[in-house]
Amino acid sequence: MRMSREEKIDDVHELIQIRLEKLRKIEEMGIDPYPHRYERTHRISEIIDEFDDLSTKNIKVKTAGRVRAKREHGRVIFLDIQDMGGKIQLYLKQDNLGEHQWDFVDLIDIGDFIGVSGKVFLTRTGERTIEVGEITMLAKSQRPLPVVKEVENREGKRRFDAFTDKEARYRQRYLDLLLNPEVKERFVLRTKVIDAIRRFLDARGFVEVETPILQPIYGGASARPFTTHHHTLDMKIFLRIADELYLKRLLVGGYEAVYEIGKDFRNEGIDRIHYPEFTQLELYQAYADYNDMMELFEDMVEFVAVDVFGTLEFEYQGRGFSFKKPWRRLSLIEAIRDKTGIDILEADVDQLLSICVHHNIEVEKGMGWGNLVERIGENLIEPNIVEPTFLCDYPRAVSPLAKPKQEDSRLVERFEPFCMGIELGNSFTELNDPRVQRENFAVQEEMRAKGDEEAQVIDEDFIMALEYGMPPTGGLGVGIDRLVMLLTDSPSIREVILFPLLRPRE
Repeated sequence: MRMSREEKIDDVHELIQIRLEKLRKIEEMGIDPYPHRYERTHRISEIIDEFDDLSTKNIKVKTAGRVRAKREHGRVIFLDIQDMGGKIQLYLKQDNLGEHQWDFVDLIDIGDFIGVSGKVFLTRTGERTIEVGEITMLAKSQRPLPVVKEVENREGKRRFDAFTDKEARYRQRYLDLLLNPEVKERFVLRTKVIDAIRRFLDARGFVEVETPILQPIYGGASARPFTTHHHTLDMKIFLRIADELYLKRLLVGGYEAVYEIGKDFRNEGIDRIHYPEFTQLELYQAYADYNDMMELFEDMVEFVAVDVFGTLEFEYQGRGFSFKKPWRRLSLIEAIRDKTGIDILEADVDQLLSICVHHNIEVEKGMGWGNLVERIGENLIEPNIVEPTFLCDYPRAVSPLAKPKQEDSRLVERFEPFCMGIELGNSFTELNDPRVQRENFAVQEEMRAKGDEEAQVIDEDFIMALEYGMPPTGGLGVGIDRLVMLLTDSPSIREVILFPLLRPRE
């Protein structure tokens, strides 16, 4: 018979009371259950790596970790403790510890942090073990950990995990990390991916910088911002939606290759690949264009894949793909023509609307030619891109910060990298003519006046910076979260964000 939610709450409450009683007894024994520090001689992984030498030389070790299992056998107790790097068995014997410490051991629960010292040995079953001579409480756990059982199947051991509810995992990520080792490993890999990106760019002469998160004028992307107020200055300010306009100012100031890895914020919906607070890499290189950025992106992803994962061959949600360069170059205009049979460069707004109606594509009132082309691409082309691909050459009207194509000024030199239907970034040959930039911003202002809340705003200081001169430049933005999703086979962006935003509990 299954327990009701209320029965489970009562059961947990009873277990908490038992632990609080043990905490009281520990304090009555004169033991501090929350000491300030503990000095280790070895981490658990070091004990495992150096085990033969420690055993042969009869060296005493001092380590610490969280209790993950407790097994009692009369006058002998076995504990398993775990730290960030590994797990090891402890052998506790009453004769070794003395009566006072033995009584204390009885008050230890799974979930407690303890420190131990002793010598290592190998059990008859071949298990690396510490024979404990002294034990210290480091933090008494007042709540029981959720129970995680293991059952045997034909493939070997698999976990029957009681902690799989997505909302519970996201709300209590600390338990998710503790109970699901693969989750912790995913976030370790995320850190390694970002480290590899930094090493790749640093080796190419890029300089890492920091630009403002709080901005008086938001820009660099088409998005709705988060708004706040600075009380001392009595002014409205925005959380940045992109790093672009400040990084370009640095090229005006004499930098030739810069990058920033940081948080951007867009007041938009949440779904499998969208999240309002995300980590983005933005970089800018003088004397380069979007073709150079394609090559740089290929090289960077290949470097990261091999450096962190040791391969270019990956699988995402059951489908395989390779990050081996070169990636496919695909024209957005040609891709739509192949899909619909219509040359959209020769189509007017009414014809584009007809395509949208035919394919059940939602549109907003007042959308112009460029927005409709982009919307058609988002619905008919992007979801079907499986292998790594650069989707190139977008309408000028939706790319106000990019340089027009020399062959057709209705389009700009822009690409978005895709893989498995997921957009990984955005890149331009950057517009550096302040006159054209002002014209493009004016068009965006007209779009805002017609109700487009995501249209960009005029940044006069940025235009002034361009008037001092910015060299020809290639720019690239990369969504770190989405890249990690692909590399770790994660189905949702919230699986690669440690503490995703959720609605408050009722």
